[in-house]
Amino acid sequence: MRFGFLSTYPPTRCGLATFTRSLAVAMTDPPSERSIVVQVLDPGEEMGFSADADVRIASALRPGDTASQAEAARVLNRCDAAIVQHEYGIYGGIDGDEVLAVLGSLHVPVITVLHTVLAHPSPGQRRVLEHVVGRSTAVVVMTEHARETLLAHFRVDSAKVHVIPHGAAVLPGHSLHRRAASPMILTWGLIAPGKGLERGLRAFARLRGRGIPARYVIAGQTHPKVLAHSGEAYRESLVSLARDLEVEASVRFFNEYLSPQSLAGLLSAADAVLLPYDSKEQATSGVLAEALAAGVPVVATAFPHAVEPSPARQASRCRTTISTR
Repeated sequence: MRFGFLSTYPPTRCGLATFTRSLAVAMTDPPSERSIVVQVLDPGEEMGFSADADVRIASALRPGDTASQAEAARVLNRCDAAIVQHEYGIYGGIDGDEVLAVLGSLHVPVITVLHTVLAHPSPGQRRVLEHVVGRSTAVVVMTEHARETLLAHFRVDSAKVHVIPHGAAVLPGHSLHRRAASPMILTWGLIAPGKGLERGLRAFARLRGRGIPARYVIAGQTHPKVLAHSGEAYRESLVSLARDLEVEASVRFFNEYLSPQSLAGLLSAADAVLLPYDSKEQATSGVLAEALAAGVPVVATAFPHAVEPSPARQASRCRTTISTR
């Protein structure tokens, strides 16, 4: 089978692009060309070139461009099935409704992966998501909580909705018995308001105040949309907060988008991963899945993915929560 993917895609640097690349590569059987990508772009962004020999970026979907919508549908209709990643913020139009024009022109089976399922959507968000599900052959969510939220707050066919947990790369095993002289706490991902990094820094300062000589590494680039809107002001505010809390010397910021090799190195050195997210509606977290897959203890606020029971998390015995107050 040949699969067509509609999503952001590397070299775009975002979690959705990384997720789609991992999925496309995993579903490709070399040496045949099995994966075709229609890359969703921001205004002014140039179409990329796949670094993976068996994945081809065939066209681009641009906001407000009806010609690119027609071309996207044409490319996807050449495949045996289309796999669509859905986030409100990546498609053009009001609440990303331009994706509906593409979906309405597809004649092949459509599998849509929902990365955000809101318990309190706006009327526009509700309309768009209900139409997306209606035009899909099957819908994938990554947690039971997301499925329950979707069925409780949207008019959708429950028979279409399937739960497939977020995957993660297999990394070298983490040693829970390592004892570093200076324990290292790690948070990674795109830097943006809402990630709760202020809370993480304050919690770290309390840890240091109790005499624990820990280090805190915050790794990741500033989110491209945050960077375009306000530059590095948010990152600079975090550096300033670390200085005010008198932990600046123990906090290190890596301003880079982590390669798999860099991430593996950081995870192998980490004593714990800290996910102090503000949002109580984050249905899934790739960072959480990857940390657990590597066997690193996780400290997290009680966002839905963090508190949902799973066999892998029960086996890891490494989940706890921190107060959101």
